[in-house]
Amino acid sequence: MTVQTVQPSAEPFFFKGGDIGVVVCHGFTGSPQSMRYLGERLHAAGHTVIGPRLKGHGETPAALAQATAADWIASVDEAIQTLRGHCSQIFMLGQSMGGTLTLYTAAMHPELLRGVITINAAVRLSRPDMAALAFDRRLPDTVPGVGSDIKDPTVAEVAYPEVPVVAFRQLYALMGVAHDLLPRVQCPALVITARDDHVVDPANGPLIAGKVGAKRVEMAWLDNSYHIASMDHDKDRIVSLAGRFIRSV
Repeated sequence: MTVQTVQPSAEPFFFKGGDIGVVVCHGFTGSPQSMRYLGERLHAAGHTVIGPRLKGHGETPAALAQATAADWIASVDEAIQTLRGHCSQIFMLGQSMGGTLTLYTAAMHPELLRGVITINAAVRLSRPDMAALAFDRRLPDTVPGVGSDIKDPTVAEVAYPEVPVVAFRQLYALMGVAHDLLPRVQCPALVITARDDHVVDPANGPLIAGKVGAKRVEMAWLDNSYHIASMDHDKDRIVSLAGRFIRSV
């Protein structure tokens, strides 16, 4: 049995705080490192925060090639169960594919989440170049990665420099399912979207906000960040938006 080594700073985290718990979930090919700042700030506001490491992430591209969308869902479910041992109210905040998982979880387990926050979540990529990777048998096993799309030049995301093609198939399946489940998202939702995103089409923001079944849906636009907004110039605005949303719910 091979034991994988987690990359430095890609470890999951858990910050014990008050009765309100928040799952903060990273995206495709990334790691909890991209969500740590948000997690620390939400913990400073008094919340209990958990940042899970999705299976196959924060290790090697080979590890990601062995993971499935069902594995990523299981990683989130495990984090929620951990929070349930400490908190009576649970919120989930996810970025990119983490936002996709947030929407999926809210739709499938409405009894678990009090509210959801998405940051540049993807339910439709609208990227023909990426779609072409899913089933093209002529491609190599890996292609260049999509991580660290950040406007601030002083920071970098811990993400894979290359991505297994098989992992894209899992991502597309997850996005398709999450998209069709949007009407089942009934809890309050805050949809945060960067106007200048080089990975996920910003049109996903209005698409999600328009299709979720929740009575309360809020949208917020970021003007000074790229895709990994949790590490970018607008990270403190995200903390403020998330904190206000959680308090108001």
